[in-house]
Amino acid sequence: MATCSRFIIAARGMSTSSALRQSAKAPIKVYGLGGRYAHALYAAANKQNKLDVVDTELTTLQNTLNQNEKLAAFVSNPSVNKQNKLGVLQDFAKEQKMSDLSSNFVALLTENNRLNKLKDVLSAWSQIMSAHKGEVVCNIKTAKALDSSQEKQLREALAAFVKKGDSLKINTEIDPTILGGMVVEIGDKYIDMSVATKVKKMTQLISEAV
Repeated sequence: MATCSRFIIAARGMSTSSALRQSAKAPIKVYGLGGRYAHALYAAANKQNKLDVVDTELTTLQNTLNQNEKLAAFVSNPSVNKQNKLGVLQDFAKEQKMSDLSSNFVALLTENNRLNKLKDVLSAWSQIMSAHKGEVVCNIKTAKALDSSQEKQLREALAAFVKKGDSLKINTEIDPTILGGMVVEIGDKYIDMSVATKVKKMTQLISEAV
């Protein structure tokens, strides 16, 4: 219990209000609660020259939550005592040898009962860091995994959307409900080439014709 208390006290040292005053340094503005916390962390990490460190640690946390559904459900469950959540996350932070900055940030979210918004915070952080790195983020949804040849062809086609000096970051997601084809989001462009959408449109046309 004493360890948890020290952990929370350390987290209080990272105030969102004070950090937000420097959030203008972020390359883009992300709105919403997730954006507020992500901007606060960006300002703090930038001040300490630990952006890359924190980015690596949060990516590890994100990947762990994506792969461990039970852990993700546990930390987002409002009925679970926040001290229990803090204990689990503290153990995770120690195992991963996370920096104090990242550990305290997660503790701050826990103390403020915001772990149910962790997904939004991590998403906002990812957007800010992608802009910081000069990355153009492309989200691709397919019914099944692309093989290396298909991914290479797609990457070459998407390169036309990337300005000189920027890099392309591709995030893939498997969604069997689209049946086939793919859905592509890049920048402000949304391209739906899924079989599910085609079937829906054909069904609507048939219904209108009857």
